[in-house]
Amino acid sequence: MLGQETPRKCGATKWTIVHTAWCPTSAIILLACLALGDFSFQAARSESGAGGQKIPVAIATIRTGDMPVILSELGTVVPITNVTVQTKIDGYLTQVLFTEGQEVKEGDLLALIDPRPYEALLKQYTGQLVADEAQLAQAKMDDLRYQKLLKHDSIDAQTAQDQQYKVKQLEGTVTSDQGLVETYKLDIEYCHIKAPTSGRVGIRAVDRGNYVTAGQTNGLVSLTQMKPISVIFTVPQDKLGMVRKSLQGKGKLSVAAWDSANAEKLAEGSVSSLDSEIDTSTGTVRLRAIFPNDTEELFPNQFVNAQLLVDIEHAVLLMPPAALQTGPNGAFVYVVQQDDTVAVRNITTGTSGGETIVVKTGLKAGERVVTSGVDRLHAGSKVTIPDAAGRDVQ
Repeated sequence: MLGQETPRKCGATKWTIVHTAWCPTSAIILLACLALGDFSFQAARSESGAGGQKIPVAIATIRTGDMPVILSELGTVVPITNVTVQTKIDGYLTQVLFTEGQEVKEGDLLALIDPRPYEALLKQYTGQLVADEAQLAQAKMDDLRYQKLLKHDSIDAQTAQDQQYKVKQLEGTVTSDQGLVETYKLDIEYCHIKAPTSGRVGIRAVDRGNYVTAGQTNGLVSLTQMKPISVIFTVPQDKLGMVRKSLQGKGKLSVAAWDSANAEKLAEGSVSSLDSEIDTSTGTVRLRAIFPNDTEELFPNQFVNAQLLVDIEHAVLLMPPAALQTGPNGAFVYVVQQDDTVAVRNITTGTSGGETIVVKTGLKAGERVVTSGVDRLHAGSKVTIPDAAGRDVQ
């Protein structure tokens, strides 16, 4: 009957079977016991797998090669020559002979100021010069005649002396006239505003018909030299010794200009000069690199990443940075051994750049190191190396 006990015996052991009604509390207890048992089973299985199952990993082989020593610093594209074209005289701007953005050559005529006032003054002082030169010539002839008469005591000595003073006075007047003539010739030349250097003109600041004055703010237009062009960048003072030593030994250092995202190389050039002092506010020193800029890939005031090639380390051990791990004892890697187990190896590293890092000690060429799948590894773990399709290649 439901709810009663029926005892049974088997030898010396007494078994008691209890028939009782099913209740929710009993179900909960039963499920908890099953879950605990399953957890214990999975834990045991996991521990067994860690020691016996192979863990899939990616590897790289230590190789010998050359490692470039590159300093990557933020730089700014700066024109070698950047001129604000100014007028040197006052006057009305009668012609503008360039278009904005035009490439011009040194000496090209850019604009014209009305030269007529200066041409009129030039004529005036040229005529004055001619008259004064005639007076000087006459005074010299009189002086020559007076000197001959003085030798024969046929003229007063004071008169002869006054004539010499008159010659000197007229010589000074003629020299002054010549200076004025040259001044107005120069003013007429200044009316023809020419390009002081080759480059690209910007947006003009004044239009035809304006009255312009010497040294006015913003000038007439800006003129920027585009070819070649320079990049100014800084290096930390603790790298200065290395850079100076390499620069003195090689004469010049290669520089590559990359875009601001450091994703595309724009141009290649070389260091032309090193600044004469360290900026105490930043602890850096400036360098200027020159780029041919034939296709104008660099633009004034553009921000670029300047990668300075300081040196090249030859025949060094190289590995990918992904293999490098850090632990309590410093840097280490997992080395895959012949029996497909991994060993922990402490290493020391050197120069790094991009996808490569120099290994100074701890590894040999040809050894394999784990680059991916290190989370489940420990010394002695068995590993497998799947191919691209997921098949085991070992």
